Amino acid sequence: MPVDTLAKSIRIRYQAIQKEVDEAARGAGRNPDSIKLLVVTKKQPLSILRATLAAGVELLGENYPEEAVSKKQALGAENKVEWHMIGHVQSRKARLVAEHFALLHSLDNLKLARRLDRFSAEFGRKLPVLLEFNISGEASKSGWQASDKLNWDHFLPEIGEILTFENLDVQGLMTMPPFFKDAELARPYFRQLRELRDYLSLQYPQVKWEQLSMGTSGDFRVAIEEGATYVRVGQAILGARPI
Repeated sequence: MPVDTLAKSIRIRYQAIQKEVDEAARGAGRNPDSIKLLVVTKKQPLSILRATLAAGVELLGENYPEEAVSKKQALGAENKVEWHMIGHVQSRKARLVAEHFALLHSLDNLKLARRLDRFSAEFGRKLPVLLEFNISGEASKSGWQASDKLNWDHFLPEIGEILTFENLDVQGLMTMPPFFKDAELARPYFRQLRELRDYLSLQYPQVKWEQLSMGTSGDFRVAIEEGATYVRVGQAILGARPI
């Protein structure tokens, strides 16, 4: 399919989702400008990436550092978007993240934070990051375990150490709830992340904690109602990923 045709189709879907984001924000009494729509391009081929850029998308989310860097390099001069890393990052991939991404949504352990801090210093930058928390308690999910509010004080020493790193800029939190066909069932998980943000704000008032990355194609409206500032939407905009 020609790039122009693909771009038109993507633009229509992107604008439709953006409209839903704006409506959900207004319905929750929030400013739509406070919420950013991140288009997830994981496993999408370059043809879709080029059409996505042509459609006017400005924020892309990737799950795998090497895949994303390869795409960035292949796009070359076409690459005029902001790239975010939203997937689990192995410590050995920290250098790629520190060099190539505008924001890491998924900082989930102290070891990774130390490496990101060191590599960010080498690149002469301060890397914006969000801390990932496992609100659901599922073993398959990454992040600090935060399903039980009574245990929130257990991870405070590690969070406190991360906040001392000069080359990391902690801006908020991220989570991924269990998958539900009924989006309303995800609400308690989004609400608990917001409550965790409020708790950390009391513990570390020197940090703004402004960002909450939560909500995907099926539940972003509920996430916005509970305070999301980043929603991550992929297939609803780009179509199904190639098998």
